[in-house]
Amino acid sequence: MKTRFNLFSLPYFLWLFLFVLTPLILLVYQSFFNVEGQFTLANYQTFFGSWTYLRMSLNSILYAALITCAALLISYPTALILRKLKHKQLWLMLIVLPTWINLLLKAYAFMGIFGQQGAVNDFLTFIGIGPKQLLFTDFSFLFVATYIEIPFMILPIFNALDAIDQDLLNASRDLGADELQTFRNVILPLSLNGVRSGIQSVFIPSLSLFMLTRLIGGNRVITLGTAIEQHFLTTQNWGMGATIGLVLILAMAAVMWLTSEHKTKSR
Repeated sequence: MKTRFNLFSLPYFLWLFLFVLTPLILLVYQSFFNVEGQFTLANYQTFFGSWTYLRMSLNSILYAALITCAALLISYPTALILRKLKHKQLWLMLIVLPTWINLLLKAYAFMGIFGQQGAVNDFLTFIGIGPKQLLFTDFSFLFVATYIEIPFMILPIFNALDAIDQDLLNASRDLGADELQTFRNVILPLSLNGVRSGIQSVFIPSLSLFMLTRLIGGNRVITLGTAIEQHFLTTQNWGMGATIGLVLILAMAAVMWLTSEHKTKSR
C-alpha cells in the first residue's frame, strides 16, 4: 500500500518540481544579474531604494485592496441570498459561467461598453448628461477587475454558508436571538473561513494584474504586474523583472499567512 501511494504521488511531486520549484529557483538566480549578465545586488538596491518601485508596490496593494473590498461587499450578500433560493446550484452556475469566457474577450467587451460610442455613453447621452471619458480611468479598471473577480469571491463564501447546519440557526432563534443576532453570532463566525479563502482568491491575483491595466486602465494604472511585463518584454532587463517577481511572490505569501486561520495551542 505504501509503495502504491508513492507511485501515485510521483506525478504530483514531479509537477511541483518542474512548474513550481524550478521556476522559483530560476527567478531567484536571475534576480542577481543585470542587463549585461554580470552578478550584482543592484536590482534589490534599486527596488528598495527607488520611490518609483515603492510607489508601484503601494499602488498594487491599494488597487488589490479596493478590488477585494468591492468584491466582498457584493459577494457576501449575494451568497446569503443564494443560500436561501430553491434552485441555488443553478443560480450559482450562472454566476460562475462568465469565468469560462476568456479574460481577453471580456476585456475587449468592456472596452466597447465603456468607449465613447459604447452602451454606457449612449445611455448618458440619452438622459442628457452627455458622453464621458469612462475608458482608461481608475473607475473603469476597478469596475472591470471587480466584475471579473466576483465569482472567485462568491464560491468559497457560498460553500461556507451552505455548509452551516440549519439546526444551529433554528437553535439560535429558539433561544430568542433575532435575525441580526443570529447573523452576528452564528452565521458570520462560521463563514469566516469562506471569507478568508475568498480574500486570498481575489487579493492575490489582483496584485499582479497587468493586461487589464493596459486595455482598461490605458497604462494610467501602474502596478507590479505591469512593471514585470515591461522589464521582461520591453526593456529586456530580466534581472529587475525577476526581482520584482520575487517581491510580488513574498507579498502574496504574506497575504496568505495573514488571512489564514491561526489556531492558538491550548495548554
